[in-house]
Amino acid sequence: MDHTTLPLHLSHVQKSSSIINRSHTLLHSIALIALIYYRIASFFQITKPSNFPTTFSCLLVFTGELILSFIWFLGQAYRFRPVYRTIFPERLPENAELPAVDVFICTADPSKEPTLEVMNTVISAIALDYPPDKLHVYLSDDGGCSVTLEAMKEAWRFAKGYWVPFCRAYGIKTRCPEAYFLGEEGNNESSSGSEFMADREKVKEKYENFKSRVMRIRQNSTIIVNRDHTAVVEVINDVSIDEASQEDKAEEMPLLVYVSREKRPSLPHHFKAGALNLRVSAMISNSPYILVLDCDMYCNDPTSARQAMCFLLDPKISPSLGFVQFPQKFHNISKTDVYDSQFRYAFKVLFQGMDGLQGPIVSGTGFYIKREALYANPIKDVDVMELKQYFGPSNEFIKSFGRHYKPKDHQHSSSVTLMKETQYLASSERYFWTEFLPKPTKVGFLYLSVAEDYFTGLVNMHCKGWKSVYCDPVRPAFLGAATTNLNDVLVQSTRWSSGLVEVGLSRFCPLIYGPKKMSALQTMCYGELAFFPFYFLPLWCFATIPQLCLLNGIAVYPEDVFCKRKLFCVGCDPENDNAKCYGSGIGPAAYWGDVTVASNWFFMVFSFVFLSSQSKHIQEVLSTGGSMRSWINEQRIWMIKSVTCHLYGSLDAIMKRLGMKEANFMPTNKVMDVEQTRLYQMGKIDFQTSIMLLAPLVILTIINVVSFVGGVTRAMVTGKFSDMFIQVFLSLFIVTMGYPVIEGMILRKDKGRIPPSVSILSVLVSMIFLSLGSLVLNV
Repeated sequence: MDHTTLPLHLSHVQKSSSIINRSHTLLHSIALIALIYYRIASFFQITKPSNFPTTFSCLLVFTGELILSFIWFLGQAYRFRPVYRTIFPERLPENAELPAVDVFICTADPSKEPTLEVMNTVISAIALDYPPDKLHVYLSDDGGCSVTLEAMKEAWRFAKGYWVPFCRAYGIKTRCPEAYFLGEEGNNESSSGSEFMADREKVKEKYENFKSRVMRIRQNSTIIVNRDHTAVVEVINDVSIDEASQEDKAEEMPLLVYVSREKRPSLPHHFKAGALNLRVSAMISNSPYILVLDCDMYCNDPTSARQAMCFLLDPKISPSLGFVQFPQKFHNISKTDVYDSQFRYAFKVLFQGMDGLQGPIVSGTGFYIKREALYANPIKDVDVMELKQYFGPSNEFIKSFGRHYKPKDHQHSSSVTLMKETQYLASSERYFWTEFLPKPTKVGFLYLSVAEDYFTGLVNMHCKGWKSVYCDPVRPAFLGAATTNLNDVLVQSTRWSSGLVEVGLSRFCPLIYGPKKMSALQTMCYGELAFFPFYFLPLWCFATIPQLCLLNGIAVYPEDVFCKRKLFCVGCDPENDNAKCYGSGIGPAAYWGDVTVASNWFFMVFSFVFLSSQSKHIQEVLSTGGSMRSWINEQRIWMIKSVTCHLYGSLDAIMKRLGMKEANFMPTNKVMDVEQTRLYQMGKIDFQTSIMLLAPLVILTIINVVSFVGGVTRAMVTGKFSDMFIQVFLSLFIVTMGYPVIEGMILRKDKGRIPPSVSILSVLVSMIFLSLGSLVLNV
């Protein structure tokens, strides 16, 4: 059959989801408008000066409600037109016609990123099912550590001599050797005969030897993350493999290159964005497409490049397509997933929704991006001197923009330092932006924010007219190791929050920079992400103000619908039962007598808003393969992140914008701890983290426990339970979600419990807050 006229992929709109989402958005918006009307109307009532504490408390709560409503409104853009896609790799052209691909793998700190794990990622990339002469793998070692370079040479020997020939001969699908021999993802070998089993045992033995050599390298070397070193660029192509046969030596292999850019303490190096060195790769391979991977995200499906080409080579979308994003999936997710480490919302709702607009954001790892899109500016018919203003003074690099440019052949060179020009490019990367570029937001992976992926997708992709697509195949294309302890989860999220808010507070704020360059819905999506960390404001408000008012008998929400009493209204005669009331200011006219208060209707509004949001969340969780336990865990971790890492990340971004501190990047610790893993598999939160991250959780839990008990007691004594029903329920909801904190303080005895010192300190802070709050409210 002639495949030239058949599409390489199909896009399917999720019509039922769109209808459900839009209907919910409409109903929920009406309820929010009614809620806002109630709040505004209540502020215009005539109040006595002595009611100022009540008014101020309601104003704080209303501010939290507005922020929450605003972020929710922006997030509805994701749900407007979700899509999913079907691909047809069998319709791709022959291997000879496929474009070349460069693979960028980033590592920074071997003390936190196990060398063996990094090498498994490198080997899985080398073994991709793609023409080897069109595949080039670069390991960017931002730590400049000799251990990584030596281990990389060992990985090359094992891959060339044994692993790659074995995978090609038997069609192995799991091409990460560690995952293959552990059997984490069904191997599905095409053969199971005696010859295959013999070869498998031989390769397994060689892999064990490889692991031993890597471990010896680590043991015999001092692991130092070097922040002051010259550039090193080295092609790994050791042809003297003693144990390999002549047949193994003839195996055609992709190019493997070690890159460590120059770093100096006195000069900014811009973290991961600076490590993704486009110019060095342009001199060596200059492939039109680039795959970016984190060092712990191995290639789980060897056909991922071919899957990406179903979009990148599709003539209908290829001219405007900037990148193809795959989801981040993880091999160590437990059944309970107490930290929501699988990011279900992001990869099942957010990305599918953006795919129906102009496409998903760049997500740090697992994406195939067009090199031309990263250059950002048209490079045809442009004066050479003008190009040098944007790309630096390297003539060789400028030549790489030409269609017929062929990089120098390093495939068969020995493992030595490359030519001076390539070394120069690796060195000059450290000051490329500050000295060469007048406008440092034009080229490559952008440096302004530690969330370089989000920032690059916004400014250099979607705002420049490029589109993206989301590819979520049944077999995960890439698998990584998820964070499995609270400390790493919060540290990682703090870094992300800081990067997102930093963009939101800059001149590239999506809601200001985006409207003229993107669609309104795409702008809303980027805006929701930029201001998502600001959830800390309403969460802190809802977890403290209503509770403080509850203890002091101050109602900040309407009373429940079961309450009936005489309506007192300024300007009406309370002695005249037939007098009409026109001055309540919070509802329609009413008659004196035993009637339901107008505000009771607004109790139903508040109740609807809460139940509507929670029901929608439950529906999304269940429809994307989750459970009620998943819903609870997602609610809990969202609340935990909002009051901790979103708070600290936002403050960090504000301080950086004010010039009060410098940007910093702390890699997530990927070294597995046995006890932490055990607790994660049991579904228990490991509270071994800093007091700065832990104390807010304990303090807020204590405040809500005290408020709930005190509020219920007060209501029983005074008989005014209806006035405080919402506040009592809110405290109960927070206490329920915070049960693991209570368990960690009182019931648990393992290493992951909350230290008694933190509990005592939190009790003192909580009592001081409640005491001072009561004094203020009773002035």
